[in-house]
Amino acid sequence: MEDRLDDQDDVTLDDSRWREAGDRIETLLEASSAGGALARERAEQLVREIVELYGAGLTRVLRLLDAEAIERLARDDLVASLLLVHGLHPHDVATRVGTALDSVRPYLGSHGGDVHLVDVTDGVVRLELAGSCRSCPSSSVTLELAVEDAVRAAAPEIESIEVVAAQTESAGVISADSLFSRVHAGGQRSGNWVAVPELAELRAGEVGGFAVAGLAVLACRVGDDVYAYRDHCPACDNSLAGAVLERRVGFPVGDAVLRCPTCRAHFDVVHAGARVDGDGHLEPLPVLVRSGELSVAVPVGVHG
Repeated sequence: MEDRLDDQDDVTLDDSRWREAGDRIETLLEASSAGGALARERAEQLVREIVELYGAGLTRVLRLLDAEAIERLARDDLVASLLLVHGLHPHDVATRVGTALDSVRPYLGSHGGDVHLVDVTDGVVRLELAGSCRSCPSSSVTLELAVEDAVRAAAPEIESIEVVAAQTESAGVISADSLFSRVHAGGQRSGNWVAVPELAELRAGEVGGFAVAGLAVLACRVGDDVYAYRDHCPACDNSLAGAVLERRVGFPVGDAVLRCPTCRAHFDVVHAGARVDGDGHLEPLPVLVRSGELSVAVPVGVHG
């Protein structure tokens, strides 16, 4: 058992190292530019030769494996990324995008929203959005980060993402235009994902405070799911430090409301932080597993 734990630790360390390999390679290429254009060209050619060599090796390895073994390899984030680079991933774009959407659907559900893949044509992924935002003004940011990031991670070769509203749209439906407005505006991202592995240590029913990229964040675990919010009570304008989770009388197991320690306002943490005893809501932040680690998306321009 101890050996197995050691192996898991080694895998985690390897993942952490290789997750930033692309950035390190790019930094080295930039450094080679100091030697002039010729030096940069030679460095890029060296990288291409190495990539092609390992691509040829991976191709031969896959020829020796059965479909079940290849499927297991594709479930490993690092190996899957290498298979994508070399065009060897066993799943087509539509399948990968569909799996990516499945991974974020529980989070979208916490906002009362949903997303469906319409089609993938000529490198363009078309999505259909439906559901209520539960009057949460931060939904356009959080949903954009969750959906766009998941799709692009699963299918980096796509050209663009287009969003269409559900055919039976109501007044409360997520606005497709507002959802990806920041994506289409000059290619600017609306936020950044920050790995917060400490979130995995939260026990069921536990609430904890974290500093994420300078932002004070309150996170809690309800069952197997982790939810994160900006550490700010909209009812009294104070910190939520010391807040606890409570189950409302008469509600089923799994119900969880966060009680502000200052003003005693209660918020539904499972459903986008909507206040249950008045007006207002918490500011939710997306929490997803990225490259094997729990990560939080912090909107650009938001500072602690």
